[in-house]
Amino acid sequence: MKKNYRVKKNEDFSYIIKKKQSIANQSFIIYYLKNDVGHARVGISVSKKLGKAVVRNKIKRQVRMIVQQTIDFNDSCDYIVIVRNKYLDLDFNSNLNELKYLYKKILKRMEG
Repeated sequence: MKKNYRVKKNEDFSYIIKKKQSIANQSFIIYYLKNDVGHARVGISVSKKLGKAVVRNKIKRQVRMIVQQTIDFNDSCDYIVIVRNKYLDLDFNSNLNELKYLYKKILKRMEG
């Protein structure tokens, strides 16, 4: 995922989360908000409760791959993906399906 497709700044994270447009399931919480950048941006957050730095970095790499396979970066939308504890209980494909399911629900909400 290229750097300009990422939400990096703490102010951006806080702003998107403060708008309270979110959807969740057992593995993820996704906050979303329209932007004026012209493409989608994604921020990934993994809590310290999920493990030490090595584990969290592995989770972030996996989630980055899942996001690349799921999200259409031509959208003008920002997404914050927060990883929950149940993420560790499921395998990669199950987590991929969980995120795809949430993404489809977000698209339906934005159309309607």
